[in-house]
Amino acid sequence: MPAYVAMLRGVNVGGNPLKMAWLREACEELGLREVRTYLQSGNIIFASPLGAAKLAPMLKQTIDKQTRLPVPVIIRSAKEMADTVAQNPFLKRKGVDATKLHVTFLGDVPMHVDSARLDKLAGTRDECVVTKREIYLHCPINYGETKLSNTAIEKALGVSATTRNWTTVTTLADMAKA
Repeated sequence: MPAYVAMLRGVNVGGNPLKMAWLREACEELGLREVRTYLQSGNIIFASPLGAAKLAPMLKQTIDKQTRLPVPVIIRSAKEMADTVAQNPFLKRKGVDATKLHVTFLGDVPMHVDSARLDKLAGTRDECVVTKREIYLHCPINYGETKLSNTAIEKALGVSATTRNWTTVTTLADMAKA
């Protein structure tokens, strides 16, 4: 049975609480198997015979009934997570601190990528590399100070987005592979 990672945006921040024990139980009630969560920020690893196109709206509908604000749900297969890890362009550079790397996962393939707008947001300090459904970020100072936030990326590309630090990305990929 295929393994997946679902990443939720905006839970347990800004007054939008969601208990991970409830989330695991709700996922099991939906028929998902081997359900695990990672951290309190809404990362779910599970197995399901259904595809991501069916799983995302199903999870979103269930979660939105439990939260104060709507929660975007972005899903990747175990293989897609492994590919995301393997294809990080910043890992090929010498001297890049992996703790300064992040990946923004996009809910859909953008109709148009406004590279100039993203470059302007990155400024002279931060860097981004856009692929089909991910944006790799290198924020040498720290992510909290970048203008390449989820909201800014969503406005620039017209799709939902959620960002994870490199440690979380690699951990989720490993958990999905296991």
